[in-house]
Amino acid sequence: MSRRAPAISFIFITLLLDVLGIGLIIPVGPKLILQLQGGSELEAAPIVGLLAATYALMQFLFAPILGALSDRFGRRPVLLISMFGSGLDYFAMALVTTVPLLFVTRIINGLSGASISAASAYITDVTPPEKRAAGFGIIGAAFGLGFVLGPLMGGILGDIDVRYPFYAAALIALLNGCFGLFVLPESLPKERRNKAPIHWNPARAISVLFRYPLALRLALALFLINTAQFALHATWFFYCSRRYGWSSKDIGFSLFAVGIGAVIIQGGLARRVIPKLGEWRSLLIGVLFGACAYIGYAISSQGWMIFLAITVASLGGIAMPACQSLITKSIKPTEQGAVQGSLASVQSLANITGPLIGSAVYGFAIRPENDFPGLVYFMSAALALLSLLVIKLTQRSQYRKERHEVIC
Repeated sequence: MSRRAPAISFIFITLLLDVLGIGLIIPVGPKLILQLQGGSELEAAPIVGLLAATYALMQFLFAPILGALSDRFGRRPVLLISMFGSGLDYFAMALVTTVPLLFVTRIINGLSGASISAASAYITDVTPPEKRAAGFGIIGAAFGLGFVLGPLMGGILGDIDVRYPFYAAALIALLNGCFGLFVLPESLPKERRNKAPIHWNPARAISVLFRYPLALRLALALFLINTAQFALHATWFFYCSRRYGWSSKDIGFSLFAVGIGAVIIQGGLARRVIPKLGEWRSLLIGVLFGACAYIGYAISSQGWMIFLAITVASLGGIAMPACQSLITKSIKPTEQGAVQGSLASVQSLANITGPLIGSAVYGFAIRPENDFPGLVYFMSAALALLSLLVIKLTQRSQYRKERHEVIC
């Protein structure tokens, strides 16, 4: 047990620094595109969606491969590749002068950025099954704290110069890499590494989920949840700027509130609530809160109301650690990295569809004849409710299976 606590601390700090770098650029990414592209919000929104989809496509193609590589060679080298790759990419983003070059940087970062699948497998390596929900809550807390500090710093720096947050993100990511290089221990012993051939076909790699019906069904639910979330990511800057007149700093403060909620819920409350409610009930309740939050974003007529919806969304933070815990308990130890890589690819597919659909719906909604920017978040709410149906059907199927096994 003494080895597990330091290992969790290492992965927490690693992810915290990684997400801090990402969070820095969220309030100013669309602003940079507007500066490079020129034109109106209606013209820039699709480019934001395409950039996010480009990054996600690279993740889809390579995340399963890097997840399988972590099963073969260990988690540490995969994490280090991701950290240093992200740092170089942010420096390149700070220097670009055209939108096409910005697409090149997204391709490079998508190739290297697979830290989530390796980090999830790392958590699985160092925590027993009965404590995995709490372990994945730590990942959520790292993301939350990164989004507390990152967007706030990015909003403040972005109001000074739109490129400053990218330089700051690069520096943080490279420091993150140095931290991992010198202090992050390997979590997967050589005797537990998978010696099977690594498949370089992403469609074949993702097929590992078909060996685990529970994981496959929950992966579908995650796809719907993440599609809804990434549609919001691609439109948040434009939506808040248009409807409430918010600056980069204001948007940074709104994401700061999101991060605070994630730290409180996923970093503390989740580990107490999930064991009491159970993983299935926690997952269902969390997704329902998320759907309600999207509706809140859509109908908020004043900026301060957004923070009420963010509070509701934070309570939904119990869903992800509960879902990840359910999935890992159904997977063989030798395939945890491959499955996490496949799940990362499912998330990447959502990150392709979410921004594309979200920016398209938002573009349609802000046309003069429509003028209903909140429409995109009603769409996200519908996707969340559809995922709720998938989860409920999966739960019933699992209960029937367990009852049959007991009878037999």
